[in-house]
Amino acid sequence: MRDPEAPPPNWKQRLRGALESGVIRGDDWVDAAFNRFNTRFGRNRPHYIAAYRAFADAQGVELFGRVLAERPQGGPGEHDDWWDNLLATYRRFDSDEVPGAPLVAQYGGTRVETTTDHEGYYAANFPVSTPDDDALWSDAQVSLADGTLATAQPVMRVLPRARFGLISDIDDTILQSSITDWKIAAQLTFLGNARTRKPLLGVAKLYTALQAGVNPLFYVSSSPWNLYDLLDDFMALNAIPHAPIFLRDIGTDTGKFIKTQGHGHKLERARLLIARNPQLRWILLGDSGQADAELYAEAAREFGDRIAAIYIRDVDPGIDSPFDTGVDTWIQKVAGTKVPMLRVQDSVAVAEHAATLGLLDPATLPAIVAEVRKDAARPTLNEAAVDEAVEQAKTKG
Repeated sequence: MRDPEAPPPNWKQRLRGALESGVIRGDDWVDAAFNRFNTRFGRNRPHYIAAYRAFADAQGVELFGRVLAERPQGGPGEHDDWWDNLLATYRRFDSDEVPGAPLVAQYGGTRVETTTDHEGYYAANFPVSTPDDDALWSDAQVSLADGTLATAQPVMRVLPRARFGLISDIDDTILQSSITDWKIAAQLTFLGNARTRKPLLGVAKLYTALQAGVNPLFYVSSSPWNLYDLLDDFMALNAIPHAPIFLRDIGTDTGKFIKTQGHGHKLERARLLIARNPQLRWILLGDSGQADAELYAEAAREFGDRIAAIYIRDVDPGIDSPFDTGVDTWIQKVAGTKVPMLRVQDSVAVAEHAATLGLLDPATLPAIVAEVRKDAARPTLNEAAVDEAVEQAKTKG
């Protein structure tokens, strides 16, 4: 219901509302039509449960995932070329989801029932008892209501001995994405795979040192859920600590639990995690190429010293750019909150500052420095390589 004291919407607001409503209804109509077609011809029977890494804290366990009609293919091969990668990307975005599938989720002796939404996503949230051990990871189980397709779902536990929590962006924070250069970004997304993507310098050792085997880590990104397997494979291949990954749906319906728009969902997720775990302080990590500085500055304003530190990776170190100016503006605004917020060039800068705050063991610094040097020696993408891949694609076509 509209606030009676609020001014009436102008014509632009009314037009935008009508368009958004129409697009959402159209999206739902198309989904419903495809679902009826697939049901009629038996094409949307569940054959795979994509159980995304989940988490449990004192408030309960939050499980989420998707039910698909086909099992995704395995990870990238050693010798996959650009064409194999392009086909794999197409398959990710052409997933055959299964709507209305009844499921059973079990964890810590508790059992709940849930059903997938019209795009095949499921969510299960329920209270859990205090664990008997202090292992960081445990497993839930999700299956169809008849017990078939039983799938283990990894659950990261927020333990009482955790000192702080970490919330990290992915693109250009741990993973080279070149979001500010559309040509490189497109090549990385569509013609690359988890083996060809390059981590940001020293990120694996840095995150391992910050997590210290106990501190909960969460990844939040504006990338679509269709890229989950690529990101999970990338972290495994580069020894970057596993953690729950919160992505966003590229659909139009914002009413579902897993559907969000734009970069704002990063702040929404950060708020939820911080509110759920008032016993923890938090480190926020992002990059200068997107809206991370603004979003994290808002978190600092809202939560004050609950935020232990904010680190923004410089996407174009060595030069002064509008990205730097934008980040520095938010750093000045955060100064009044007394939350340390830094624009940093690499993992060594993060580690050295975190060590001064007692957030990282100084003994881990040499290993982080060594990994920065090793990662810097890896081959990287350049515009010539992108042009070559594009020309090959034209020839192949």
